[in-house]
Amino acid sequence: MDWTHLLAFNLTLLAAMASPGPAMLFSIRATLSGGMKQGLTTGAGLAVMAALWTTLALLGLDSIFAVFPWAYMAMKLTGALYLLWIAFGMWRDAAKPIAASNTDTPHRRAFVTGMTVNLANPKSVLFASAVLLVIFPQNLTFAEKAFVVGNHLFIELCFYSGFALLMSTSAVRDRYLRLKPILDRAASVVLGALGVRLLLDRS
Repeated sequence: MDWTHLLAFNLTLLAAMASPGPAMLFSIRATLSGGMKQGLTTGAGLAVMAALWTTLALLGLDSIFAVFPWAYMAMKLTGALYLLWIAFGMWRDAAKPIAASNTDTPHRRAFVTGMTVNLANPKSVLFASAVLLVIFPQNLTFAEKAFVVGNHLFIELCFYSGFALLMSTSAVRDRYLRLKPILDRAASVVLGALGVRLLLDRS
């Protein structure tokens, strides 16, 4: 493994993180509704779970899913229902003022919620496996695998921390407050569609 492998992995990771999805939408909403600290804590939860998926991919969890497809289906069903539950709550509360949101969410709960959002999509481990297989050479040493996981965690933490800092500025926050009902319902539709797609996908 050399620096070109890490560069390719990081660019692929950043492209995947920048695309609209449950993690990004939840990170943005957590910051705008609960402030920078809640956004940072939620982002940390998202990052830790994403790095854990990569760890599991390196350990071969995708092979376990192939041998025991019922385990994958169970995780996928649970994840789909959780995304639909989040989408319903966002749509229901879209018209509420920001003060009615969970601005006092304890840091531990925000962290766990962030982890749960990324846990809700077991396809993350399959994506990680595909990326690792294509980019990195086979037979990575334990130290190299640990470095890949640490690198992934670092990139995720930087990404979500940057988002939290940006979204906590007064200009962005004020604009969000004006557009909150529209943005929350748009995010709800995206999350709901992802949940339905995950629920109906038979792959």
